[in-house]
Amino acid sequence: MIGKGKSISHTQASMKYGWNQEKEPEIVYAQNIVGDSPQEISREFEQIQKLNEHCERNTLSFVLSPTIEDGRTLDQQKLGELTKDFMREMKLGERQAIAFVHQDKEHKHVHLYVNRIDFDGRAYKDNFIGKRSQHAAERVAHEHQLTTVREVQLIREINLTDIRLEIKRRHELTMKQFKPETYKAYMRGMETNGVKAIPFINKQQKLQGFRFEFDGHSLKGSAVHRSMSMSNIGKQMAREHGLEKFKELNKAISLTKSPEPVQISLKLLKEITKKVIKKSISKGMDIGY
Repeated sequence: MIGKGKSISHTQASMKYGWNQEKEPEIVYAQNIVGDSPQEISREFEQIQKLNEHCERNTLSFVLSPTIEDGRTLDQQKLGELTKDFMREMKLGERQAIAFVHQDKEHKHVHLYVNRIDFDGRAYKDNFIGKRSQHAAERVAHEHQLTTVREVQLIREINLTDIRLEIKRRHELTMKQFKPETYKAYMRGMETNGVKAIPFINKQQKLQGFRFEFDGHSLKGSAVHRSMSMSNIGKQMAREHGLEKFKELNKAISLTKSPEPVQISLKLLKEITKKVIKKSISKGMDIGY
């Protein structure tokens, strides 16, 4: 579960969003509230907020987001208990508060609004409220045996490692299977193998790199593996087919719908040339030239 929090001044407008009927909201938690509309509750908040006219951002807005999997098991009662425990962890005490659950787009999440001003006119300290909300949500998630934000991040990192390895494997298969001579041929080969290579072209119409889209992920070539940077892909093609042939074939290539051909920057060509020559010298030394 992820928790987010901030102080706001536009109480009624924000609460209207939380009460948006199109998102099928349900009230899962209410404390010291009698009204049954955003306007009525906002006025109730305002009556207490008049006790402290120095505080401008006088409402606290929180969002509690369980994972999609956890959300499927959480009914209205359980979400109310989560919200109550979050209030306790944030040490919000006896304040006016109301919470709605949104169930749009499969992703169930709670919007919680709390009066920052208590019944004695004191303002709740909101320093580092974003971080504190996150930590409070993690503690509540542990208590209710839900997935925490750290666990979500760990799962994403593991999945991303698998995605990188699979893109790299398909890159190696493309280079071996199709032996592309141009970047355009490389793009076609990658698409045949299920990976979309999207060229990044700068304002000078020079090719700078690729992004790779696979299984809902989009990664820069260098973020997948160093062998998949633009220069290293070029170096591999130049070694396979000859440096001069590579330069000639890739001098101006059509990679987009634009009638203007894309060019490889001089800097990139120099880098590829340098890598090919360096590799040739190294190979020559290895066999005793």
